Amino acid sequence: MLPCRTARLALSLVAVLLVAGCSAALSDSVGAPDRGVVGLAMPTKESARWIGDGENMVRQFTLLGYRTDLQYANDDVQTQIDQIDAMVERGVKALVVGAINGSALKDVLAKVAAADIPVISYDRLIRDTADIDYYATFDNYRVGVLQGAYIVDALGLKRGRGPFNLELFAGSPDDNNATFFFNGAMSVLRPYIASGRLVVRSGQTSFAAVATQRWDAAVAKQRMARLLAASYGSARLDAVLSPYDGISRGILEALKAAGYRGSRLPVLTGQDAELESVKLIAAGQQGQTVYKDTRELAKVAVQMTNSLLTGGTPEVNDTKQYNNGVKTVPTFLLQPVNVDKSNYQRVLVDGGYYTADQLAA
Repeated sequence: MLPCRTARLALSLVAVLLVAGCSAALSDSVGAPDRGVVGLAMPTKESARWIGDGENMVRQFTLLGYRTDLQYANDDVQTQIDQIDAMVERGVKALVVGAINGSALKDVLAKVAAADIPVISYDRLIRDTADIDYYATFDNYRVGVLQGAYIVDALGLKRGRGPFNLELFAGSPDDNNATFFFNGAMSVLRPYIASGRLVVRSGQTSFAAVATQRWDAAVAKQRMARLLAASYGSARLDAVLSPYDGISRGILEALKAAGYRGSRLPVLTGQDAELESVKLIAAGQQGQTVYKDTRELAKVAVQMTNSLLTGGTPEVNDTKQYNNGVKTVPTFLLQPVNVDKSNYQRVLVDGGYYTADQLAA
């Protein structure tokens, strides 16, 4: 169920879409008004969720009468800078940016601001600049809390079980969200590590030591293989904190190569409810993922943009938590949902995110 403010936001967006649809129908004979182009600068197509984000926003902006310029930068920072620069030159009315490197866009966004183009920071906070207007994301600290809590529950730590061996992975150090995910998880796991109920045999417990550049599954796979070879000769690895499904699949490949199978597989977390990982959850190989309904995130970003372009004030529900190093950015937070084998059918299939056929393929 959506939080009340989110529900109101969704209802207001539906109302706007209905009005836009009616207006378009009434003006067919004279041509619908052109609201201009909104630029959508997304980081990569390597993750299915970013493809879905782009498609959802294009669909919703189109219903409101906007044209869109959707660009993916293939995780190359300079490409994204060049794409944003070109969007400014083409005269976009607004920008929605899912940053590759949250600290690398300061100069190009100064040019955006000089052209009086509003900017929505999408999912990943853009840092070190005053030239963003709003931020649309999920409660990223809560994502980590859900991941850490799943490990605690799956291992039975609250029932006094243990000690267990744990290894930690975090996201990309140039993504502001990665520290929120890690800190949220560690707020749950750190007391058990301190008490010795969870043992990190590698000794690698700081964010800097466990970060995974560009969220790369291959990088995570290589690190997991090194950890197993160096620290788990005769010992068993019982759990792995992974911040994202792609990283989880890389970790799982390394585990299988090292002989982990079936009930010997460690508890493994994830995020984004990517289709291949949901299949792994159904098969009992990945334990958990955090579902973030990006359809709702797209609605928030579209509502924010439309409000800015039509003289309104975007709705937010957090004005304190997200300081980007220059200013505190007004933010709308959506709530993530824990998904495992017990509820993936109800949450993801019954909720319309995937079909049963997709999961069976």
